[in-house]
Amino acid sequence: MEKTIALIPGDGIGPDVVAEAVNVLDSVAKKFGHKWNYTKVIAGGSAIDQFGKPLPEEQLKIALDSDAALLGAVGGPKWDNLASELRPEKALLGLRGGMKVFANLRPAVMWKQLKDACPLKDEIVGDGLDILIVRELTGGIYFGERGTSEDQNTAWDTEKYTRPEIERIVRMGFEYAQKRQKRLCVVDKANILNSSQLWRRVAEDVKKDYPDVTLSYLYIDNASMQMVRNPRQFDVIATSNMFGDILSDEASQITGSIGMLASASLGDGTGPGLYEPIHGSAPDIAGKDLANPLATILSAAMLLRYSFGLETEAKAIEKAVNDVLDAGYRTGDIAGSHLAEVKAAGKLVGTKKMGELVVEYLNK
Repeated sequence: MEKTIALIPGDGIGPDVVAEAVNVLDSVAKKFGHKWNYTKVIAGGSAIDQFGKPLPEEQLKIALDSDAALLGAVGGPKWDNLASELRPEKALLGLRGGMKVFANLRPAVMWKQLKDACPLKDEIVGDGLDILIVRELTGGIYFGERGTSEDQNTAWDTEKYTRPEIERIVRMGFEYAQKRQKRLCVVDKANILNSSQLWRRVAEDVKKDYPDVTLSYLYIDNASMQMVRNPRQFDVIATSNMFGDILSDEASQITGSIGMLASASLGDGTGPGLYEPIHGSAPDIAGKDLANPLATILSAAMLLRYSFGLETEAKAIEKAVNDVLDAGYRTGDIAGSHLAEVKAAGKLVGTKKMGELVVEYLNK
């Protein structure tokens, strides 16, 4: 297989972690007989510095011309005081909108080797957590009508959804639930919001096509509480843009290892998918060989699975990561309370070494 992958290193530790993911992808290509052609997209703060805008049209076109895109991270305090339309984060919205990706898949998986880092009690998390959040990406309050009054004393943002926007997310949730534990929870605020009431009507219509999947509903406030009270009740969650933003970050924290969590943003399959770790740009450790590259490497595995249909190759990467963790290797962020003993054992590693270890175990 020959494919083109657009690399979007971005800002901060983005270039550090993307470089290690590329090394792993190259190893996969060599082992399984594939060829990847890489293009580079300049986006975020680096694009502001070079072009004066977070995502120039010609850079977006490079991403659109690819078969899939891998993003590192964007943003940093250097650009915090810019006008909102010039902030690095606008590059993310521009990429998602331009690439027509409408669903964000956020797996929240607690790796058994990192269970001690989970802030919840053992009796709550049991043998582990495996939650998939399907978040709507291109509608809702982040994209609705907004404004500020002339006197700057009033501001508004509008939550708006159409039936087709909701249906494609809910249907995707049902599809993934069918392949997992056959449970889908739609999270909304239907006791107050008209838009949430539409989500429920659409979900009820779509569930007729998936009689083997159990459908339930939770209000966002209750869902946020249940996520820490009894997270194992969740299998797949489908929800709106803002609610998904909140829940996916909460879910990432209860796994105890934000540096391990990948994500995929997908459309209808006619264009490239966008893959990225969920962590930020961490400019304070950029270029210091301290960042954890595993979330980006696992994002590359999702890229192979969802954009290229290479399940065996994706599982090979995930197994290599698991084996590296089994062998006791840790970057500082996932060493946690065991930092001293990990260091004493000679298994505290940096960004580059962790990437090299994944390649080593991939080839065993």
